[in-house]
Amino acid sequence: MTDEETASLRATAHPLRLRMLSLLTGTAMSAAEVARELGITHANASYHLRVLLDAGLIDVEGEERIRGGMAKRYQHHFERSEPRRTSEQLTDEVAAMTQELLRRWRANAGRMQTLTDAELWVTPAVWQEVLEALRRTSLALHEQAQRPRTEGTVKVNLTIAGFLMESDS
Repeated sequence: MTDEETASLRATAHPLRLRMLSLLTGTAMSAAEVARELGITHANASYHLRVLLDAGLIDVEGEERIRGGMAKRYQHHFERSEPRRTSEQLTDEVAAMTQELLRRWRANAGRMQTLTDAELWVTPAVWQEVLEALRRTSLALHEQAQRPRTEGTVKVNLTIAGFLMESDS
């Protein structure tokens, strides 16, 4: 695994940075805008944005002059291919996603619209069909992401984890 792939995986193993990636999917935002939206300090937002930028997960989409200084605007491009992950790196990312899902659940428990938990036996062909449908769904949602609080939009959550399981002995 390359140093860049390792940096990318470490960057996604933090719940706040996962939130930032989601936020920056729909629009380019400055550190100040990210800080306001997430309720964190500007310094904290800047630090985490630098980690994401250094890992190659976000791009600088432009700069704007604000009060005598230059503010960078960052954006996440979801469609990029993901690096290969080791088992340990996946474990860290799943832990971060789980922590973030619990935060979202606690804040919005009464609004759950669908929940699926399944441990099933299906044919490999069915599994591949389902995985492709999940990928298309995720891509469609990310492609339609809007700037936070855009009129006519609603804030949603979609967390998907699909994996083959070992057979019980």
